[in-house]
Amino acid sequence: MGVVQRVRERLVTPDAVYGLILFSALIGAVDDDDSEALEVLIVSVTSLLVFWGAHVFAGTIASHGANTRLGTALGRALGHSMGMLYAAILPTLVLLLGVFHVMTADESVGLALLVATIVLGVLGYSAFAQRRSHVAIRILGAIGTALFGAVMIVLNIAVH
Repeated sequence: MGVVQRVRERLVTPDAVYGLILFSALIGAVDDDDSEALEVLIVSVTSLLVFWGAHVFAGTIASHGANTRLGTALGRALGHSMGMLYAAILPTLVLLLGVFHVMTADESVGLALLVATIVLGVLGYSAFAQRRSHVAIRILGAIGTALFGAVMIVLNIAVH
């Protein structure tokens, strides 16, 4: 198995898509007129880690049983859920630009949300590429995934 295939298996997952939408919604929910970039970063990352921990716990409990040892179940749950964290790397790096005053907090939050939407598009494109879809379908899949993700981000922000 090649490097590209291993990267796809780890990143083009439901957990990565869910994690990225969740992380983006957390960023949007924390951000307000008075928020500093560091506050947005800390609260968003901490919240994502709590959700990730709950996801790992749920996966471990759900797959642990008579035929699966606890360590095996935990290992599988960790492996399956890592996409939640991987997908948040790029938006986190953008938020750090605001923390280090390369840009304002508002600019870093806006750019982080834009980057997250673009990453969702890339995940959508990759998913259709894995299925060997025609390039036009891949592009439509990317646009659809990015738009749907953006709608979910906005809805999550509105709820919170």
